[in-house]
Amino acid sequence: MNWRWIFLMAWRDSRKNRSRLFLFISSIILGIASLVSLNSFNRNLKVDIDNQAAELIGADLALESNRKPTEEALAFIDSLKEVSLGFAKEERFMSMLRIPKANASRFVQVRALEGPYPFYGAVETHPDQVFNDFAKHAGLYIDNSLFLQYNASFGDTVQLGSKSYPILGSITSQPGQSAFSGAMAPSLFIPLEQLKDAGLQQQGSRIEYHFYFKLPKNFAIDKKIENWKDKLSTLQLRSSTIATTKENTGRSFADMASFMELVGFVALLLGCIGVSSAVQIYVREKLMSVAILRCLGTTAKQAFFIFLIQFAAIGLIGGIIGAALGTAIQYVIPLVMQDVLPVQLTTQVVWPAIFEGIIIGLVIAVLFALLPLLSVRHISPLNSLRVQDDEEGLFKDPLKGWIYALIAGFIVMFARIQMENWTQTLLFSLGIALTFLLLYGVAKGFTWLIRKFFPSRWPYLWRQGLSNLWRPNNQTVILIVSIGLGTTLISTLYFVQDILLKRIAVSAEQNEANMLMFDIQPSQRDSLQSMAKGEGYPILESVPIVTMFIEQVNGTSLKDVLKDTTIEISNRAFRGEIRATYRDSLSASEKVTKGKWVGRVAPSDTASVSLDERYAEGIGVKVGDVLTMNVQGMRLAAKVSSLRQVDWNRFQSNFRMVFAKGSIDDAPQFYLMMTKVSGEREASQFQQKVVNQFPNVSVIDMNAILVILNNILDKIGFIIQFIGGFSILTGIVVLISSVRISKYQRIRENVLLRTIGASRKQIFLITISEYMFLGLLAAVTGLFISLIASNILAIFVFESAFVPDIGFVLLLILLVSAMTVIIGLLNSLSVLRRSPLEVLRST
Repeated sequence: MNWRWIFLMAWRDSRKNRSRLFLFISSIILGIASLVSLNSFNRNLKVDIDNQAAELIGADLALESNRKPTEEALAFIDSLKEVSLGFAKEERFMSMLRIPKANASRFVQVRALEGPYPFYGAVETHPDQVFNDFAKHAGLYIDNSLFLQYNASFGDTVQLGSKSYPILGSITSQPGQSAFSGAMAPSLFIPLEQLKDAGLQQQGSRIEYHFYFKLPKNFAIDKKIENWKDKLSTLQLRSSTIATTKENTGRSFADMASFMELVGFVALLLGCIGVSSAVQIYVREKLMSVAILRCLGTTAKQAFFIFLIQFAAIGLIGGIIGAALGTAIQYVIPLVMQDVLPVQLTTQVVWPAIFEGIIIGLVIAVLFALLPLLSVRHISPLNSLRVQDDEEGLFKDPLKGWIYALIAGFIVMFARIQMENWTQTLLFSLGIALTFLLLYGVAKGFTWLIRKFFPSRWPYLWRQGLSNLWRPNNQTVILIVSIGLGTTLISTLYFVQDILLKRIAVSAEQNEANMLMFDIQPSQRDSLQSMAKGEGYPILESVPIVTMFIEQVNGTSLKDVLKDTTIEISNRAFRGEIRATYRDSLSASEKVTKGKWVGRVAPSDTASVSLDERYAEGIGVKVGDVLTMNVQGMRLAAKVSSLRQVDWNRFQSNFRMVFAKGSIDDAPQFYLMMTKVSGEREASQFQQKVVNQFPNVSVIDMNAILVILNNILDKIGFIIQFIGGFSILTGIVVLISSVRISKYQRIRENVLLRTIGASRKQIFLITISEYMFLGLLAAVTGLFISLIASNILAIFVFESAFVPDIGFVLLLILLVSAMTVIIGLLNSLSVLRRSPLEVLRST
């Protein structure tokens, strides 16, 4: 073949059609932009995590335990101190902070430090550098959100426990914490020495113990940790190093990165479907030109390559523009994502992402353009005399099957790169295929139905608009797919957020309690109950809690499990502290699934305990097993009498372990209470009274928690909508380009209508009816898919009931239909305004 002549013909033929050719490829520009921007962001994030891993942990090694270290554990820690360049320790727990100036209290995370932590990075404060004087002066440092919320000033006195402290500074940034992680309980820093006699470190207090080490550069800590693996498990210590922090943090955000790139890929696929539809119309309009070329001796292959080169060139240009746009968009993403991430985001141009985006855009654009371009090979010279629009040959072309196979293979391989395994890959690919096929099937089925059962009694204008949906060069399929997919994304995001909020709200309403009080000492129980009842608030729950941990299961200890890997008992059984209770009956959220419920035992009998079935399965314990419990230094043998199914979604006290009455009644314990307080003001006043009279008691207003959760979910929803917005915007671009491409066909149709006497108003109403039907059908189909997906998520993921918001459903249908009509009209105005004579002269 004469390639020089083919390229020259492709150039010449494109001169009058370049604006239209670029319009065809504009559909994929946003898809490429989304891929490049999100890929660049993810690569930059990985670099930031690698570079800031030391600042995330703040040390070379961190050891953690959620129970007070034993003498053996402390001896191990002391041995590490001897080889360390620096050492710090921290006690971390939740408590109430009282702000007298604002007459308010807030649930906070207390970080009591001793030593020069952090060794890497810094706790940033206002005023600057004030944290450098940590522990040199009496006082504490509160989170900047608290400082601003309560209009605090430096030097103001706040109460923590039974002691008062001045505010020395506000914390604007701290190692390893994002804005979201501190939303529920903002942090405050205080020297550990100053926390003594505050009454917060009492029996039953849930305290996390952290130990930080700065090690010599030649100290191979990761190898040491691998060698100490069993020893650390025995000592009930969890370790983190810079390397493991880097790995774990990267893994935590890997799913988010994959989700982001998959959303961008869906946007690109949507754009490519628009390209395929646009190329099909373009080829049909070029049928006469190709037939004439065939008469002049051009072969079918030459004609095919003339148009393929045009679309490949425009695809390359579109890819470059999309990559440039994506590079610009990546500078906006950190503004949206910073609150979620524990690292400071930096933005750099990522050339591999740019080249990858251009290549992917070019390949996928060519693949989707090939489908309609294959028909060029079947245009014969006879078509110059007898024009026909026969599509049957397309379906009989064996090459079309190979093109479909290439497209499917490309989608599956791209998904595999983002997914962890082939199962997830195939599920994603199948989901994409089913969604597109469902939308395609609805479009085809609808056009078949209206042709089969055409409403011949409708007014003429409505019938004309409806019949436009199946006429030659119609855009029914592509518009329903693009608009329907956008509707599915928007509605699914809304429904998932609504499911989460309703689950929390319903859980609270089921118990009616909205005020939670815990860390109540036995000596405070009666006084607190009397105070609540005196205020007119009933105590709905008063539950004793005993802290303990498992030492042995059927005589098998943690050391035995670590030595013999054939033992079915999980080493997780011995890790962590357990908060258990005792009672003689099941609660409303429980039912026995195995064994027999034992509500009471005699003092001389073996203690009896019931376990949550999921917890029991996780640690490898069955009914009849004997657990040796360490109840704050005292050993207690307890037989597992039953397993329970627990509804953890309900807002009430639920426990993994429930002992029979008579088993642990005399053990050291504290209490949890729940009450119902109506009104935001009354809740705040009651909270203040409890904190003033019982400084060690933590009080949580669930109404305030619901507000915080709502705000968090709103922010997360905005982030997801921002990412999903690429697909939605691509759908809008496909809608606009599809309407503009079909405009040339509409000009001829409108000329015929105007010639036989139709007025502009009538054509205007025909256009409105056509796009109204399209928008309505696409919106209903998209919502149908979304309702199915949301219901599946509610049942299998969130384990909650799903009741869609009818108001939102109707509003979305109205908005989508209106948007479709408005865009269709705006792009059709030039067609409506042209006179028949003007069109006839130009053609």
